[in-house]
Amino acid sequence: MRRGLAALALLLAASTALAACGAAPEASPVLRGVSAPPAADPTEINVAQRIASMSLEQKVAALVMVHVPGTDPAAIRSVVDGHGLGGVILMGDNVAGDVAATRALTSALSSDPGLPLLTAIDQEGGVVARLPGDVWPAGRALQSASPEEVEGVFAARAGLVESAGVLVNFGIVADIEIGSGSFIGPRTLGETPEAAAERVAAAVRGEQGRALSTLKHFPGHGASPDDSHVSIPTSSLTLAQWRATHAVPFAAGIEAGAPLVMTGHLRFDSVSPLPASLSPTWIRILRDELGFDGVIVTDDLLMLQRSGDAHFGDPIENGVRALAAGNDLLLYVLPGDPASVGFDVGALVDALVAAVTSGRVDEEAVDDSLRRVLALRRAASAETGPFSDCGLKCVGLSPRARPAD
Repeated sequence: MRRGLAALALLLAASTALAACGAAPEASPVLRGVSAPPAADPTEINVAQRIASMSLEQKVAALVMVHVPGTDPAAIRSVVDGHGLGGVILMGDNVAGDVAATRALTSALSSDPGLPLLTAIDQEGGVVARLPGDVWPAGRALQSASPEEVEGVFAARAGLVESAGVLVNFGIVADIEIGSGSFIGPRTLGETPEAAAERVAAAVRGEQGRALSTLKHFPGHGASPDDSHVSIPTSSLTLAQWRATHAVPFAAGIEAGAPLVMTGHLRFDSVSPLPASLSPTWIRILRDELGFDGVIVTDDLLMLQRSGDAHFGDPIENGVRALAAGNDLLLYVLPGDPASVGFDVGALVDALVAAVTSGRVDEEAVDDSLRRVLALRRAASAETGPFSDCGLKCVGLSPRARPAD
C-alpha cells in the first residue's frame, strides 16, 4: 500500500476544510466528552508480544525463507523448525501429484495456527508454473487482454494457489518488455509503462483475498536483455529515465495494494554500483519514492553466486549484505546438498547474528523487518481470518535510514 497518495489526499481534504471554515461565521464551541483513545490493533499487539520474547538468533532466522527439496514434510520441517525460519518456497520438486497433495504438504508445515509459516510459490502461469491445472493465459499472452480480463485470470490463478494451501504468490511480473530478445520479455504484461501498469494493478486486484501478491523484479528486469539466473544484468539508464519507465508498473502495483515486492539482482550503474537486491539506495527509492510499506523479499540469493562475479561468490555474505541493505526477507532456493554451494542455514543465522552484534546491521531495523514479516503471517492465520484487513495489518511501518551503497 502506498503512503504518498493517501497523505496527499488528507492534506488536500484538510486544506479544503480550512478554507471552508474561514468563509463561515465562527461557531459557538460545543462541549463534548473526551473521546476514548483508539483501540489498540490486535495484530500489532500479538506481533509485539512475540518479538519481545524472541532472542536475536530467533529474530534473524525468522527473516529467512528457503527451499528444501522433496515432498516429505518431516524433512522440510526439520530444516525450518530446527532453525526457526520464517518461510518456505515450493519449487517443482515439492509438487507431486495433484493440488490436493500439495495442500496436504503445506498443511503439515505449520505448527502454530496463530502464525503460519510463510509458504510461497512461483505461479506466474505459462513457462513459470509449479502447480498443475494452470490453464489460463500468462505473460505476453495477456498483453492484448483488457485489465478486466487480466484481473479475472489472476483471480482464478490465485484461487489455484489458495487451494494448494500456499499463502504467497511470487507471480506478478511488473517488468516491461522493451525491445526484442529480452530474457524476461515473454513473462511480462506490457510493452509500455502504461500498458504494463494497468495490467499489473489488475493482477494485484485479482489476487486480493486469495493470495498475497508479490511484484517482481524490482527495479525492472526489462531494462536489460540478460538473465539474472546466470549473470548480473546491467543497465545504463539514469534514475530519471527509470522513473519514467520501469518504475511505473511497480508504482501501480503498490498503489493497488501488493503486500510484497521482490528485489532483483539487477544493476543500474548510474544509480548504484550494487545489484538492487544488495543496494540500500534502491531500497530507499522503493520505500521513499514509491511509498512501499510492505515486505521486501530478495530474489534467490544463490543466483548471485551463479553469476560468476567474484564479488558475490559467498552466499552467506550475500545474505548479510541483503539484510544490511534493508530487505525484510532473504530467499535461498537450496539444492539437495547445500554444502555443495558453500551454504549452511545455521552458518547464515550465525553470520546474521554477528552482523547485528557488530553494528553492521541495525537491530532496530531487524525489528522493523520482523514486524512486517510477522504481521504478514499473522494476517494470513486461521485466528484472524485469511488476509483480514491485510492492507492495514501488513503495512504502515516507517522505514529507518539505510547506509549508503
